[in-house]
Amino acid sequence: MDEELRSLTERLRTEAGASPAFERLATTDDHDELAAVLTEPGQPLWARELAAFRLGRAGDRRAFEALVLLLNHRDPPRCAAAAHALARLGDPRTARAAAALATNELRVAYALHPVRLLAELRAPRRCPP
Repeated sequence: MDEELRSLTERLRTEAGASPAFERLATTDDHDELAAVLTEPGQPLWARELAAFRLGRAGDRRAFEALVLLLNHRDPPRCAAAAHALARLGDPRTARAAAALATNELRVAYALHPVRLLAELRAPRRCPP
């Protein structure tokens, strides 16, 4: 397990408490099961974040929308995890979404992770002036 996944898993395990659902999502290799968490109503935020992160790192584009929403979250660890997964997702929409978040004047307090993501993607034409 690499450092990013370990850090995310520890943080979300604390948030989820003693949940069998957490252990299942943390260990499953079934992408359809993970993707279902992103669309089923009533799923807790920790479950959506874990599913989106794991799908994004696996290159499954079904995680894109959830990861962009998490990139725009006010909690810095959620933003950082989303940026990490988006950078590995390989979706061509990522740079445009990150640029939109980075240049939104109402969200400048949360622009650090989208700007860092743009730099990691080497998408300078998308970076804010």
